[in-house]
Order: sequence, then structure tokens, then C-alpha cells
Amino acid sequence: MRYLIWIFRAFLFLFLLSFALKNDEPVVVHYFFGYEWHASLVLVLLLFFAIGTAIGLLSMLPGLLRQRKEIAALKNELRLKHDNKE
Repeated sequence: MRYLIWIFRAFLFLFLLSFALKNDEPVVVHYFFGYEWHASLVLVLLLFFAIGTAIGLLSMLPGLLRQRKEIAALKNELRLKHDNKE
């Protein structure tokens, strides 16, 4: 199973590498007030994918922290109930 995962990872890496090599044309990203950014298409896609991932993870953070706090409180309550039975 471990070898199958490594083969899949190698295939995915080669697929993404070939995608990056085929899409290296320059693109222009236009901002407000006439600002422009010239970069390759792959770099722009990677940057916006990373920004989207970061925004998604940051939006999940409050719920995750709230769940961890609730789990800790429930574990503490369970520990107290267990100690009282003894």
C-alpha cells in the first residue's frame, strides 16, 4: 500500500509539473488605479490557490478552536464524574 501511495504521488507531481511547463505564458493581472502585474500563468494560479487555501483555513479556525475548547471541557467533566464514583 505504501508503494501505491508513492506511485500516486509521483504521478501527481509529474502531472502538475507538465501542467506548469505547458502553461508558462505571461499574463497581466490588472489592479485598481491602473496597476498591473506581469507574471506567468502558473505563478498566478499557484498564488491564488495558496491565498484561497489560506483564507479557507483561517475561516475554519474559530470553529476548530471552539470545538477543542468544548472537547477539553467535556473531558474534564467526564474525569470529574469518574473521580467521584471512586
